Amino acid sequence: MKAVCMKKNILPVAVALCLLPSGMLGVITRRTFAADVQAGPKSQSSVRLEIDQPMSPPAWALLERELLRTQTDACREFFNKYFDERGFLLCVERWGGNDGPDDAPENVSDWPVLHALGGDDEILQMYKKAWEGHLRQFTLAKTTDVPFARDGMYYKEFPVMMDWLHNGEGLRVFNLQGLSDPTDTRLEQRIRRFAGFYMNEDPGAPNYDPEHKIIRSLLNGSRGPLLRKATGLDWAGDPIEVENRFLALHGEHTYEQMIAHFKDYNDVIGDHPQNLGATTLAANAYMLTGEEKYKKWLLEYVDAWLERIKANNGIIPSNIGLDGVPGSAAGGKWYGGVYGWGFSVIVPQTGETGHRNTVGRGVDGFGNALLLTGDRRYAEAWGNMIDTVNSNRKVVNGKTLYPSMYGDDGWYSFTESPWSPGALECYFWTCAAKDRARVGGNGWLDFLDGKNPGYPEAALRSDFENIRKTVVEMRQDTSTPDTRLSDNPMRYNPVKIGALRELMMAGLDPGRGGGPLHCRVRWFDPIGRRAGVPQDIAVLVDEMKDEQFSVTVINLSLTANRDVVMQGGAYGEHLLTEVDMNGQTTAVNSPVLNLQLKPGAGQRIVVRTKRYACQPTMSFPWDRWQGL
Repeated sequence: MKAVCMKKNILPVAVALCLLPSGMLGVITRRTFAADVQAGPKSQSSVRLEIDQPMSPPAWALLERELLRTQTDACREFFNKYFDERGFLLCVERWGGNDGPDDAPENVSDWPVLHALGGDDEILQMYKKAWEGHLRQFTLAKTTDVPFARDGMYYKEFPVMMDWLHNGEGLRVFNLQGLSDPTDTRLEQRIRRFAGFYMNEDPGAPNYDPEHKIIRSLLNGSRGPLLRKATGLDWAGDPIEVENRFLALHGEHTYEQMIAHFKDYNDVIGDHPQNLGATTLAANAYMLTGEEKYKKWLLEYVDAWLERIKANNGIIPSNIGLDGVPGSAAGGKWYGGVYGWGFSVIVPQTGETGHRNTVGRGVDGFGNALLLTGDRRYAEAWGNMIDTVNSNRKVVNGKTLYPSMYGDDGWYSFTESPWSPGALECYFWTCAAKDRARVGGNGWLDFLDGKNPGYPEAALRSDFENIRKTVVEMRQDTSTPDTRLSDNPMRYNPVKIGALRELMMAGLDPGRGGGPLHCRVRWFDPIGRRAGVPQDIAVLVDEMKDEQFSVTVINLSLTANRDVVMQGGAYGEHLLTEVDMNGQTTAVNSPVLNLQLKPGAGQRIVVRTKRYACQPTMSFPWDRWQGL
């Protein structure tokens, strides 16, 4: 599969004309193509396909275009209400696991994907301003009592010391900026610096132990790992007035309850699957620079976790001690540690037990390894782990119950829902029937399977309604900057892109872990020289198989031609081998295909691919391919 992209196969210049149904003349122009995606700028060329078949605008196409348009107005209103002219979030700055610095940029989460789909350039400008502003805001913000943040909650523009449940959330926007703005100089500087914190390139941040292949603590960052037991203060932040002033979204009514929330969050020494979120930094560095050191480190670290799964009967351990031994920093328990398989705590405001196992966040690291290699053993290992956990099910009163926790007495916390973190991702990566079975009922996948034809319109209309409700609630919010925590505005974020991402890209939600975008197809505007579909273009992916997908592309303009570039995958990782249109097959053998649509024209195209055949890159298509 790799050889397809790396082979220097130069095809002769040729022009093929094919007479299509309804009198349409499709013109397919083939230019010189060199298949090495790592070659110099514009050393390759694209195939151009002209579409001239009239198509009446379907409802989904009109809904897509309006969703892309209307969210800009809502975002502008949201931004003007909750951010100032510097990009600072209008809130009380605090350190902590509940309402800390990570929540500030998370208020504009999903904005990068909206722009990459084709949202207005103002979306890009606003979320970049929010990102830049929060970096300065939380570098200036300091703690009084929490020891490691007294000189600033951020250092070198990165959290000083926090876990990857929160680090990942704070990087949701930054880690996706390269989809739309890969040439930003500050983006490259930060990607290199942030990845370096986990590759021992910064002597002040010795987070990684290359001998044992571990990140040395659950709490880590730009000032290195925390190598002592953590306290409730470390997690909850400085004392603060709560009742009658703030709405604490975790339900606390007093600062004492905030401290009590984290009182058992002590065993942080050693590695945890959450830390696999750090591999997205290396993945982005590799996709931006092409430097092998980033890929090498990422695979070294993920492969170490892969071996730990094998050695632990198919289950990923939740604590790896400083000696590299599972459980050695948690009383010898491989399932121990904060956020581990056995991490159940008492919720102070209710007295109920909360089960807080977050090992599922580790799937992001396995996805990064697969993205850079195409090796499905990463998906297989994770999928097999899901099966292993659920094999411990039991039947009670005729109901099958599945565990999600493991403690001193074995599996516990049984519910009617199978344990399934990463199930959808595994299916996306393999398209195997066994992986599909783990996902269960899913409206989008049912549509792609040909069983839910009404899904596109229903999903798009649902997002319209959600935006309407969110804007109404935002306008009713009477909070003021001095009564607002950093996570309070998140509920009013008007961006709703679930349906657009699924239907236009066949893409997964990057999630709250700050992962990259996994999708089957991505679109670019070659005239506007930007990411996303150009004006008047709508697209619908209606079929997804292992090495084939089908997509309808339509130009809603009745007066103007529109050009759009199709790319295999978010980062050009999938090779488009050939396309079928109206019974005619055209060889492509490139990660990109240039489509030119006449006014009012549209066409359903079947695209065959070799997935993960190309090394992923953030570069835009015209920086790699001639004729775009």
